[in-house]
Amino acid sequence: MRQGPARGGARWPAAIGLLVAALVIAGAMLAADRYSTARAVADLDQRAASALPLAAAALAGEIGKQRVLPAALARDADVAALLARPDAESARRMGAKLRALAGEAGASVLYLIGTGGVTVAASNDDAPDSFVGSNYGFRTYFSAAMRDGTALQYALGTVSRRPGLYLSHRVDGPAGPLGVAVVKVELDAVEAGWRQSGYTVYTSDPHGLVLATSRPDWRFALLPSHTDEAAARDALQLDDTPLTPIPLAAARHGLVSGGGDPPALFAPASGTLGPEAPGWGITVLVPANTAIASASRTAVVAAFAIALGLVVVVAAILRRGSAVRRRQIALTEMNTELERRVEDRTAALSEANVALAGEIEHREAAEQRARRLRDELAQANRLSILGQIAAGVAHEINQPVAAIRAYADNAGQFLDAGRPESAAQNMGAIGRMADRIGEITATLRNFARRATSPPAAVAIEDAVDGAIALLAGRIRDSGVVIERVREAESPIVTASRIRLEQILVNLLQNALDAVKGRSDAWIRIAVASDAEGVRLRVADNGPGIASDVAETLFMPFVTTKETGLGLGLVISSEIARELGGALTLERQDGGGATFVLELKRAIDPASDAGGDRT
Repeated sequence: MRQGPARGGARWPAAIGLLVAALVIAGAMLAADRYSTARAVADLDQRAASALPLAAAALAGEIGKQRVLPAALARDADVAALLARPDAESARRMGAKLRALAGEAGASVLYLIGTGGVTVAASNDDAPDSFVGSNYGFRTYFSAAMRDGTALQYALGTVSRRPGLYLSHRVDGPAGPLGVAVVKVELDAVEAGWRQSGYTVYTSDPHGLVLATSRPDWRFALLPSHTDEAAARDALQLDDTPLTPIPLAAARHGLVSGGGDPPALFAPASGTLGPEAPGWGITVLVPANTAIASASRTAVVAAFAIALGLVVVVAAILRRGSAVRRRQIALTEMNTELERRVEDRTAALSEANVALAGEIEHREAAEQRARRLRDELAQANRLSILGQIAAGVAHEINQPVAAIRAYADNAGQFLDAGRPESAAQNMGAIGRMADRIGEITATLRNFARRATSPPAAVAIEDAVDGAIALLAGRIRDSGVVIERVREAESPIVTASRIRLEQILVNLLQNALDAVKGRSDAWIRIAVASDAEGVRLRVADNGPGIASDVAETLFMPFVTTKETGLGLGLVISSEIARELGGALTLERQDGGGATFVLELKRAIDPASDAGGDRT
């Protein structure tokens, strides 16, 4: 009669134990899911923050490159003459010239508008949808440029019905404004590059209207936080087409939801385009569903296994509780052995920590050397060529990304094959590839900050070294001998290092083109200074420059090359003047050409000679 209650009483601890085990496993899985989701979101946020400057640089670089065209046309004497006294023959010749420029620069349309708003000449004057004769006086880019000198407007073409960015520059004459030079840029290439990244990218104006975007169905849609449809339509001069909001809403963990079932989640990163497009914002959306689901799945499985193992261990300990007294001696011996193993393990961990500390120190020293080398070699150009830099960075990132994918696949196969050591080596390689990607994006951010630094004291020989480093590959491949004539101590000038290097790179590129094909090719870079200033000469033994070309060499669109816009020396000359100096062609007999860059000495020679390297 007593055995029934005893067996019933024994079932209660077992039931409670099972309930506790279930709660522990459930709690561990829930905690693992939350932790893994938070880690995945943090990683996605980092990826979005890294992709944002690349996406912004691609668009800012294209705008900077195209902005040069109307500015240069505004200084063209033929343009001013046509706008002052329009005639059919001059307009036809100007249309051919604009067509050639548009083709070289990758612009959609180049055209000239008179003071009355009517188009006088256009690069598409031979097309059925020619702009010639059309009145664009109602366009903001025309009225704003006539008033302020320059303007920028994103709008839908009234003739082509294709969206594009309009950049305009006023053409002035002796008696006042003569009209406006305009370039229309269709940003298809930039948007295609955004789509290839796998991310959703869109820009917006101050009214919350989506402009350039990798999602064509979002163009001219309103951001959810902006509801003034009339103001947005007036700003872009759109018709009465309804402006629908894009399907984005706030979600947890700082993500945004793009609708759908289940809803598509994105990690957002937003910023501005800066002076290239005042008032424009840019946003990058990184898809989050797959990454979060994968991280959560892995963490939950691991947590389940760990929690189940702990439950099994606890259950085994509880089952042995009734034999504690009988096995006290054995447990004491086991404890002694365990303490010995712990001591051995502690000693091994201490040695490993010492070795790890040394490795970390060496790693930090190596990273410091790599950062110094990167600072010396990664000298950027102006924002007008940021698109080229972004494309190069994207190519460099693709290589470690592909390697990461390969290492990840191999790690999975090693784990399936029971080879955790090989899998760990692959995971370490993935970490190094991720570090490489981080270094590349950090280089681009440093470039963007330095490019806006004001003029400061710069050692001119350092700028020469930087320019040669940028062209080292081409110099090595061409076999050209670079001769340097230096002073005992490098002169210090007041300049922006990035802009000074741009002048030197343009001069060295022209010299390399001039001596191409010569077996005895050389380029000489000589620096001399006196109390008045510093002069840097770049000379080559090429064929030289004809006297008739030399007279107009620093005018827009004058070039001796088969390809090119003829703007390199114009821009370099403008930069030299802005720095308080001058760029000239030195007269000489015989072959070769010599360009002389004159700059002012720095007021305080003891100031930082690093220029805008900070």
